[in-house]
Amino acid sequence: MFTVHINRSFKSRRVFGLTTYINARLYSSAPGTIPTKGPLDGIRVLDLSRVLAGPYCSMLLGDLGAEIIKIEHPERGDDTRSWGPPFAPYNPNVKYTPNPKNKLHTQEFPGESAYFLSVNRNKKSVAVNIKDLKGQQIVKELAAICDVLIENYVPGKLAEFGLDFDTINKVNDKIIYASITVCFASGIGYGGTGPYAKKPGYDVMIEAEGGLMNITGEKTGNPVKVGVAITDVVTGLYAHGAIMASLINRMKTNKGQHLDINLLGSQLSALVNIGSNYLIGNQEASRWGSEHASIAPYRVYNTQTGPICIGGGNNSQFKSLATSLDLTEILENYPDYSTNELRVKNRVMLDNIIQTKLNSMSREMVLSALDNKGVPIAPINNMEETFNHPQVVARHLVANVLHPFVGNIKIVQPAVSYSQSPASIYSPPPMLGQHTQSTLMNVLNYSKPKIDELCSLGVISTFDY
Repeated sequence: MFTVHINRSFKSRRVFGLTTYINARLYSSAPGTIPTKGPLDGIRVLDLSRVLAGPYCSMLLGDLGAEIIKIEHPERGDDTRSWGPPFAPYNPNVKYTPNPKNKLHTQEFPGESAYFLSVNRNKKSVAVNIKDLKGQQIVKELAAICDVLIENYVPGKLAEFGLDFDTINKVNDKIIYASITVCFASGIGYGGTGPYAKKPGYDVMIEAEGGLMNITGEKTGNPVKVGVAITDVVTGLYAHGAIMASLINRMKTNKGQHLDINLLGSQLSALVNIGSNYLIGNQEASRWGSEHASIAPYRVYNTQTGPICIGGGNNSQFKSLATSLDLTEILENYPDYSTNELRVKNRVMLDNIIQTKLNSMSREMVLSALDNKGVPIAPINNMEETFNHPQVVARHLVANVLHPFVGNIKIVQPAVSYSQSPASIYSPPPMLGQHTQSTLMNVLNYSKPKIDELCSLGVISTFDY
């Protein structure tokens, strides 16, 4: 596990309200090295998104060194702050006190929600009421000095506040303005144009209408959603890639652009070969459970002590599987199973033979029998087994981060390791409004009296700690 320490005696990496000291050896994505600046160091992102797709995108940019300024509603913050349990409980000995001049009363939470903590590291939280004209002015001033703006409001909503692309582009024609029409807070997922442009579209609805749910689930069962909001995650990944490409394009043109990233388009793109089967061959898709339409054996089987996943994608793997498990009926009739085409044709008999054998074996016995035999095999792990997996531990895929208000929390590390410009967790997920004062003072040069006045008017909220 990696550890991040918060230490007030060190200067901050940028303008984070709480300063951070990072154990470089333990915290780099390349353990054993001193982390250099991330590849996006010097890029400033104004994040007006909330819930999952947008915050996931901005988190990835923050991991790469970009400065992320997260705009949140002063009273409730990002919707996911209240999505729990579970919550990481606050340390009662560490005070986080609202400025007595705050007109707006911030909602009290039992702790920091696990949902919020999962996608909001490496960010500053600035609590601004964008319905207020003065709040809109703050956002415009920040946008004028930012490289990227991310938002996921209902199409047309930010135009009511004078924060739409056309308006922001007039104060900063180099900004990359990414509109993600996707998440729960906006309730829109179909894109900014077309007959469904303003139809409610949560992740699960797009999974249903975008073809994914129809192909997910057991053959004889009902369609089901994927276990995580995968369409939101995929959309966040697309947004992250689109922003990176736009930054490169800006180097060539010296101009920004507007990105329209929507959940439906991302979902269709993620159908890959299943979608292509229909478009090219007019082949309708169906549910296969854990099986594969074109490969056998390739599925989850049951053992005496739990399910296990086995794949025999080529002839060599299959022969090793049959030999290692002593599948006599297959070995004696091998010509019927000698090619993948024949195995797919004889799938029912093949699966019955394998399942009958595994009925007499424990999961551990199967894993041992196929260990180092070149056969793809994996147990079906729960969360405890997953995060204690020896490969997860060996690859340092979970970081221990010291959050100043809740103590130690565990966060999944950035997925990609870089040899020269590592992705890193520079700071824990922020408290609501934690960086309002420091950002306005150090980035926009606001005075303390002006900040207090804005607090008293209900434009912003600040906190003492």
